Amino acid sequence: MGMNVSSGGGSAEPDVMVDINTTPLIDVMLVLLIMLIITIPIQTHAIKMNMPIGNPPPPITQPEVVQIDIDFDGTTTWNGQAVPDRAALESRLAQVAAEPVQAEIHLRPNKLVPYKDVAAVMASAQRLGATKIGLIGNEQYMQ
Repeated sequence: MGMNVSSGGGSAEPDVMVDINTTPLIDVMLVLLIMLIITIPIQTHAIKMNMPIGNPPPPITQPEVVQIDIDFDGTTTWNGQAVPDRAALESRLAQVAAEPVQAEIHLRPNKLVPYKDVAAVMASAQRLGATKIGLIGNEQYMQ
């Protein structure tokens, strides 16, 4: 820390100027930074995994596919056959869910159908235990 005091002259109070020499502080900070960088170990976490080599063989049997269409007015069809009411649809969904190897359910709603009809079918399938369900025909919504 340095202090400059002007020499006598004609003023009653001398001008005092106090400056802090920051060079040693910067040097100490750089040394501490370098020490920190050197002492931190390199983080090399490795997990050995046995990944399969090559392509897996294709499945022996193709899964059964159930096509559920929902028309613009809420009419539901199961593989092209009209389903009269929600109870009949739920009984068919329960049959699919009870199978040891579940069939894939392809749900294809019309572009104009209200979402509540589609959500009701999906909720019924989930509640009854059908796990393989997918929406088909999403390209009609891309416009």
